[in-house]
This record gives sequence, structure tokens and C-alpha cells, in this order.
Amino acid sequence: MEEKRRCFSLSRNKFLQHWCVILFISSLAILPLTQSFNYGKALSKSLLYFESQRSGRLPYNQRVTWRHHSGLTDGLEQGVDLVGGYYDAGDNVKFGLPMAFTITMLSWGVIEYGDEISSAGQYTHALEAIKWGTDYFIKAHTHPNVLWVEVGDGDTDHYCWQRPEDMTTSRQAYKVDEKNPGSDVAGETAAAMAAASIVFRKTNPHYSHLLLQHAEQLFEFGDKFRGKYDESVRVVKGYYPSVSGFKDELLWAALWLYKATDKEDYLSYALEKANEFGGITWAITEFSWDVKFPALQIIASMLLTEENQREMGFKLVFEQYRSKAEYYLCACLNKNNGSNVNRTPAGLLYIRQWNNMQYVSNAAFLLTVYSDYLRASNQRLRCDRGKVGPEEVFLFARSQADYILGANPMGMSYLVGYGSRYPQRMHHRGASIESYRENKGFIGCTQGYDYWYPRNDPNPNVVVGALVGGPDHMDRFSDDRKNFMQTEACTYNTASLVGVLAKLHGVEEEDGYLNTPLLASS
Repeated sequence: MEEKRRCFSLSRNKFLQHWCVILFISSLAILPLTQSFNYGKALSKSLLYFESQRSGRLPYNQRVTWRHHSGLTDGLEQGVDLVGGYYDAGDNVKFGLPMAFTITMLSWGVIEYGDEISSAGQYTHALEAIKWGTDYFIKAHTHPNVLWVEVGDGDTDHYCWQRPEDMTTSRQAYKVDEKNPGSDVAGETAAAMAAASIVFRKTNPHYSHLLLQHAEQLFEFGDKFRGKYDESVRVVKGYYPSVSGFKDELLWAALWLYKATDKEDYLSYALEKANEFGGITWAITEFSWDVKFPALQIIASMLLTEENQREMGFKLVFEQYRSKAEYYLCACLNKNNGSNVNRTPAGLLYIRQWNNMQYVSNAAFLLTVYSDYLRASNQRLRCDRGKVGPEEVFLFARSQADYILGANPMGMSYLVGYGSRYPQRMHHRGASIESYRENKGFIGCTQGYDYWYPRNDPNPNVVVGALVGGPDHMDRFSDDRKNFMQTEACTYNTASLVGVLAKLHGVEEEDGYLNTPLLASS
């Protein structure tokens, strides 16, 4: 630590300061920094992943050709068109809460790094990935106070091992409404549609306006009829329960609506409800499809300038939002005196054994966005163990992305299809069974479990761009289809990674910022 301080005190030149950061990170032996990666290629693969997860009638320009139409009668029994949307992971259920979070994070990535995504030639694909989700949400929001939030049943689905093209399991659809509220899922869907409305504002203004109308209605519905969606739709409890409650989603939605509309009513809501709803009281060390507090605290910190603090008289609330945002960021950087996020021996952030990579990609995204904010506002992150500059924040985010892409003790890329070594036996029904294009014969429920599931052979289809659950707390990974805690991937794992890879691709193309020989990409 002393060497780092001395290096910075002696180095007034920004280029030399960058080297100080690099030497400091290297001295901690967090991750090998000599490995280089093609972030543009990783970005393109990450966006391709969402085509593998599509439900419904696939479009003419579908690039993942081992997939075919599926779920074409979704909602029919309930008299509503629920065809489309995304399967969340390796199963065939459409869960509304994680799907909405996926779209929010994809949209946020495009809002922050649209130019970088465009320079990689991936902008159209990014918008298509978002629109596949928002088109479905428009269908699912059949009335201002009605939102369909699940299609399929996790219990019956998990008894079957079938391609989505062959599904024989229940396609029961479930909704929230005035009598059966779901403020969390309504709030997250409102956030997704508000964020997406920003994305489409220039390229498709009519669609953007439509999304905003739905977002405002959903927020009003969620706020007026308050309750947890897993109390109304009990079948979701074993899969995506709302452990954090709905208050974080309502604050999250209000902030996204403010970003989309500039209406001060939404900002006032997030400020006035900040204490009651936990926005300025919860200090959290994880950000996920369920727990939104760190991200909404970071957005509030970045939204509230000194000018509107004075205008609105909420300076103290702003400072409390910022304090909680800094707590999360400093915990990721191991800079708190109290609680910090655990790490594996090789430096990967480690929250829990089940699908840990979701927390890693989410953290990397928030760190990346905040490092940009710090740099643009000429600030430093305030941690218990000292102030941290934007370069060091970004370098740590980069270390997490590099671990994902292969800079780890296993030499394994956890982004499927990227690099020379990646998981071959992903826990994924469609990938593990011969594709519909190759074999149009019906494959039954037990046939899938008896023959395809236990095979030791690699999956016949590669789910390119899927970010699997990842290694355990000691950096160990077992590439086994039955090892679903490590080998299953989810849409929301990759969604946050898209923005990080876009930023890294942009840095890769620059001649200036952090483009040193040590960090240069091949």
C-alpha cells in the first residue's frame, strides 16, 4: 500500500499514474495481466446468446439456426397472446422478473456504451435483443393494472428434459392484477420499458413513446396496489422469489422513469421514499435480478447534481444515497473496514455457490459505469481505506471480465463459444439434445432424461455467448451437465456483461486511456 502511495505522489503524469495502478494491481496477484482478449469478438458472441434463448416464432434473420419456433400457443388457454419473450436459462419457462431485469441491463448497457457497441458492428443486434423482450412485455401488459408474469410451471418443467420445440409440459400463464398485486415485477418491467424507451428514442420514436406509456402505467399499478408477486403467483417461489421485497423495484422504476421523461415527480418519489423504502438505509454487497439497491443508489448518486440538490432541497438524501452506493463499490474493491465481498484465491468476486457469475458481471458493470462517472466529474471514490481513482476502479472491473474470458487458474473461458477452452456440457435442454433442424422427430420427456441428459459427450449445440454459473470459491469448475450450479447459464448473467465488453472494446480501440503494452489486446 505504501509503495502505491509513493508511486502516485511521485507521478504527476497521467500515463505514469496508469502504470502505478497496473503495478499495484499486479502486486496483489489478483489475476495475470499479461493475457489479452478480443473484447469485440466476446461482445458479438454475448449478443448472439439471446437468440438461443428466444421463445416464439423465430424471425427470418435468426442466426442461431439450431433453434426453431416454440411456445406458439403460449397464453391461448387464458385467451391472451403470450407468444415470444425469452427462456431465462436452460429450462423452458418464461419468468417475468428475471426477463425484465435482463432487458433493463441490456438497455442500460446500450445507453452507456452505444457508440462502442456500434463501432463493434453490433448495434442492430443489441437493439434486436432488447426489442424481443419489450415486444413481449407489451403483449403481457394487457390492461393498465394487469401484467402476465410467467408462462409455464417450473415444477413440471423440471421433471422433463425436452427441447423447447417439443414441449409437452404445462404452459399455464400467471398474472398479477389489482386483487393479486406484484409491485416488484411491475416495477422491474416498468424500469425495463423506460430504459428501452431511451434506447429507441432516436431510431424508433413511436415505439419509444409506446414503451414509455406502458412503463408509466406499470409503475402506477405497482405503486397503487402494493404487494410481492410471489405471494400472488406462488408457483414462482421455488425459482425466482422476491426476497428483497418490492420497495427496491419501485425506487428503481422511479429513477428509470425520471431518466426517460425528466419529470421531477419521479425523482421526487425516489427522494421522498428513500428512507421508507430502504434506498438510503440498506447497505448491500450484491446486485441481482432480485436486489436492486446498489444499482439504484448508484443511479441516484449520478443523477443528483449539486444544482438540483439545491433546487429540490434534498442534499442530505443525496449524500446518503451516495454513501450507500460507495459502500457497495468499496466492498467490491475490498476497501471497506467492515463487510467486503469475498474473493476466490485468483481474485474473482464470490457471493454464493449457485450461479455466482451473475453477481460478477453485475458488479463489473456497475464498477465500469461508476468509473466513467468519476472520471467525467473529476472525482474519486471515497472508501474507508482511502480514496480510489477511476482508473483503479475500472482496472478491477476489467480483471473480472478477463477472469470470465480465461484469465483464471482453469484456463477456462466461462463465456461459452469464446476462446479455445470453454464449457462443453452446459446444463441446457435445447443445447444438449440434437437440434430440431437435424432431427424433427419428437423427443419425449423421459426420453430426454434417459438418453440425452446423462451423456458424457459434449452438447451437440453450442449456446454461444452464454455466461455459465462459473467456478466455486476455490476457482474449481466441473464441466458436467448435472452440475447445474456451475454449468447453467442465465440471460441476466450475460446482459450485464454486454456493457462491460462494449466499454473494454472501446478502450481497446483508443490510443490513449490504459492502452499500455501490458494491457493491449490481441
